[in-house]
Amino acid sequence: MSEPSRTREVPPRRFLFVVPPLVGHVNPTLGVAAELTARGHQVAWAGMPEVVQRLTGQGATVYRCAGPVLGEGGADRPPDVRGPAALKFLWERFLVPLAEAMAPGVAKAIGEFRPDVVIADQQTVAGGLVAERLGVRWATSATTSAEFTGALDGMPKIDAWLDGLMAEVRGRIGDPKGTADPRFSPDLVLAFTTEELAGRPARAGDRIHYVGPSIAERPATADFPWAWLDPARPAVLVTLGTANTDAGARFLTECLEAVRARADRFQTVIVDPDGVLTRATPDVRNAPAAPDDKDVLVCRYVPQLALLKRVNAVVCHAGHNTVCETLWHGVPLVVAPIRDDQPVVAAQVVDAGAGIRVRFGRVRAAALGEALDAVLDEPRYRAAAERVSASFRTAGGATAAATHLERLATASAVTHVERPATGTAATHTTTNPGGER
Repeated sequence: MSEPSRTREVPPRRFLFVVPPLVGHVNPTLGVAAELTARGHQVAWAGMPEVVQRLTGQGATVYRCAGPVLGEGGADRPPDVRGPAALKFLWERFLVPLAEAMAPGVAKAIGEFRPDVVIADQQTVAGGLVAERLGVRWATSATTSAEFTGALDGMPKIDAWLDGLMAEVRGRIGDPKGTADPRFSPDLVLAFTTEELAGRPARAGDRIHYVGPSIAERPATADFPWAWLDPARPAVLVTLGTANTDAGARFLTECLEAVRARADRFQTVIVDPDGVLTRATPDVRNAPAAPDDKDVLVCRYVPQLALLKRVNAVVCHAGHNTVCETLWHGVPLVVAPIRDDQPVVAAQVVDAGAGIRVRFGRVRAAALGEALDAVLDEPRYRAAAERVSASFRTAGGATAAATHLERLATASAVTHVERPATGTAATHTTTNPGGER
């Protein structure tokens, strides 16, 4: 899908991004926000400043919203919860409480910032529900395509349960008379992928615009020993993302064994945030797996985008953002989905021919090694990854997303929203006064 032509001479508008406290859901908004700002528009976020500003930098305008963090307190999901049980846990114990906690802050942000358009993450349903209640046009930021691929078509009871849950949440924080599904804006759904990877949509198809990944430079979050990488040797990255480390000890151990057996062929960087491999103290960020190790580097954090330019294959959990960032660089994958949307994304990778799927809970080092050998040695996997990469770059990314948002803002009548009643727990945090009204 080609990039849309930009609307001419769009007057300055205001765009509010409503995001959850999940790094992978904030990252795609960064490039879009930067593009909108470069075009003369004003941008703000509603979410947790501690998460958002770590990615945007301290100059961003962020309206504070309350809410749980996945992996903390009541949202602490046991690592063995998978399948429908994991989906039920995600919505009942995290996403619904998040929506109810964020709603006052979102309303306050809309009242103070007065956006022309709200861009709500598909799992931050407070964004769409509150915007609808206050009469503001809103778009959906779809950071995973699993929601509209018909993944629940074979599970009608779960699909009906989820629809009922959305109706209950609407009754508590939205317009009880509203009809829009807060996961799918009736006006615009921005999908940060392409049909080359995701396939044809099973729902909301007429509203979906495939813009490909939104890739933007990020503030440095980790020191990385670049000199350790040998430019004469291939390299592999192993990562389970930021929300799956509780389930990853066995898998990372098997990965370490597999790559150790192939140390004569390539170097490997393993991301190990919890230190299950290094047994390092919390203040140790990057360390070789052993003193003077030239083959395996175990890191608590890595600058992933920069590192993807240097690797030849990636082993990951099939998280949507990691997969898309990897394929953006034309790099093939070995995917080991754990839960949530990951099995759907893993199937997309396999169907596109860009990687091999292994079973996260059962795979052993030998099978992992064979999968790595295949994606590194068989040209068809890299060729498929490069085809997907080409579709991503043609789709337009952040530039295309910004143009679609400009069109929605232009089509929207200017809505003056009455400032919501104060006295809520929401507060406004900003380190950029020039970005406010």
